[in-house]
Amino acid sequence: MMDALAPYYLWLLAAHIVVVVFWMAGLFILPRYLVHHQEALLAGRSEETAAWVAREGKLRRVIITPAMIAVWLLGLVLATVGRHWGEGWLHAKIALVVLMTGYHGWAVGYARRLARGQARLAGRTLRLVNEAPALLLIAIVVLVVVKPF
Repeated sequence: MMDALAPYYLWLLAAHIVVVVFWMAGLFILPRYLVHHQEALLAGRSEETAAWVAREGKLRRVIITPAMIAVWLLGLVLATVGRHWGEGWLHAKIALVVLMTGYHGWAVGYARRLARGQARLAGRTLRLVNEAPALLLIAIVVLVVVKPF
């Protein structure tokens, strides 16, 4: 079946890149939402806090989680159709995508904690963890484009 998809490899790659962009956009904005949500929560602004809960929920349901699922599905198909499984760069990329997925899970979990009124991180720490997806994305792009091993 995967051989039947070979003529569509570039279309699959294009779709993969598009959903990666959606996922990354969501992972760049969700932590900013968390910063503002936590500030509203700690300041006792309940209406604003409720609005952040709603925004975060929509972002998760409509963009981030569906995009993450599509990234994984298309990525696995591309690796198989392109016969990349024996290449070291792919294994390193997958490891970094696993870390990105873990970050996604952490951010979603922290949003749910905030929705329950539990702010556990300092504002500065929350702002610093915003940088994780960018650093992971840089490493992933270098692996895919340069294929250093």
